[in-house]
Amino acid sequence: MAKVKTARDLFYHVDDVMRLLGYSRSKSYKIIAQLNRELEAAGFCTCDGRVSRRYFDKRYGLEAMA
Repeated sequence: MAKVKTARDLFYHVDDVMRLLGYSRSKSYKIIAQLNRELEAAGFCTCDGRVSRRYFDKRYGLEAMA
């Protein structure tokens, strides 16, 4: 049986962005907001305070590491 993906599996939260990029909480929230604006402009739905792991990894060149 396939494991159900949770929000933690699909999204990075602010603490994840802080850890990955080494930024402060406020800077990490700004990065999340910017990436979500980009996704919204492309027609995707977003959630405040979290960003798609797939999109974040692509934008920051981490997809080969994932």
